[in-house]
Amino acid sequence: MTQPDIFDRALRARRRDRMMDGFTDHDFLYRAMLDELLDRLADVKRDLPEVLLIGCPDGSGRAALEAMGKRVTCADPGFTAARNQGGVQVDEDALPFADDSFDLVIACGTLDSVNDLPGALILMRRILRPDGLMLAAFTGAGTLPRLRAALMAGEGDRPAQHIHPQVDVRAAGDLLGRAGYAMPVADGETLTVRYGDMLRLMHDLRGMGAGNVLTSQPPALRRDALIGAAEHFAAAADSDGRTAEQMAIIYLSGWKPHPSQAQPARRGSATVSLAEALKPKG
Repeated sequence: MTQPDIFDRALRARRRDRMMDGFTDHDFLYRAMLDELLDRLADVKRDLPEVLLIGCPDGSGRAALEAMGKRVTCADPGFTAARNQGGVQVDEDALPFADDSFDLVIACGTLDSVNDLPGALILMRRILRPDGLMLAAFTGAGTLPRLRAALMAGEGDRPAQHIHPQVDVRAAGDLLGRAGYAMPVADGETLTVRYGDMLRLMHDLRGMGAGNVLTSQPPALRRDALIGAAEHFAAAADSDGRTAEQMAIIYLSGWKPHPSQAQPARRGSATVSLAEALKPKG
């Protein structure tokens, strides 16, 4: 039986479109993710010429990859971003590309709001050529703890779900293995951003397309709840009057299996026992 969508696909696309006009004023999170993914790619010694870049709100990712000598196809959940880059509007769990189409798939900043994350990872593996690489970055568990606590405090006994459910690093790593990637790696970092007030944080989230796109939209915050949440957020401020908020970023990498890749030794194939190896020398 098909599971109902958690995220509203049409609303997600509209929110991506809405962010486009002023995105450069709110792009710090995307920029941090993209820079880290490009740094990791620079450490890869293999030539990976054909690239699918998922998440292209501006031309920076495409330009950086083309400067590395790669041929780039852009895709984005938003129509405007995809059109601006001559690309394709996509949902990551319904990618419209043939199997074995790309040497490298990069998903930057979008997988936190995809309905079927395991399915998206499987599809990205399928469209890779054998020995192709997948790199991804998105926000996960531990993101926006101050805002979450403030909204719950403002709404009192019956808080609505204003912030998306989030995947943690361990679960993301498990999904990579289940999706069939070789040499899967999942790790993370926390980006701390300091705000003078809660409304500025909410303005940034709207400007980067990170607002609520749940299928079950919560009712709008009442005025008294918004005031209470803002006061709670301000109460957590440091001595300079700014509150530290956190963005927990998950990074994923994995290779499409190929016979040339290093394989784990067959169980029981060791020629020296552990007890023998641990004996003192001489």
